[in-house]
Amino acid sequence: MKGTRQASLRARVLWELVRYDLLFACRGLRGVRPRPTAVAGTGGTELETAICEAVRSVAPFYWKPLRCLQRSIVTARLMRSRGIPAEVVIGYRAAPFFSHAWVEVAGRVANDSPVYRTRLQVLDRL
Repeated sequence: MKGTRQASLRARVLWELVRYDLLFACRGLRGVRPRPTAVAGTGGTELETAICEAVRSVAPFYWKPLRCLQRSIVTARLMRSRGIPAEVVIGYRAAPFFSHAWVEVAGRVANDSPVYRTRLQVLDRL
C-alpha cells in the first residue's frame, strides 16, 4: 500500500477507536455492534492484511489500553466498509474462565491467532 493510503487508513482506525469509545460510553454494546453494510465486493487478502496491520500499528499509540473486542469491532467495521464480509466472533472457555474476540473472514481468523478458533467455544457472532 502506498504511504498516503496507509496514513489515511491509520487515521480512519484512530477515528473508529474514538467512535467506539464514545458509542460504548453512551449506548453500551448496542451502540458499537458492527452492522452489515450495503457495500458489495470481496476486498482481497491484501486489503485485509493492510487493515489488520493498520489496527496493530495504531493500537500502541491510543491513549488507553485496547481490549480484543474493541480491536475486533473496529477491524470488522473497516473491512465491511470496504466490501470484505468480516464477522466478529466472541469465544470463551468455561474453566478456568477465559474469553476472547477475533475477526473471521470466510471462516478463517483474520486479525489474531487461529488457535482461539479451535480452543474456545463460540458465544456469539456479530
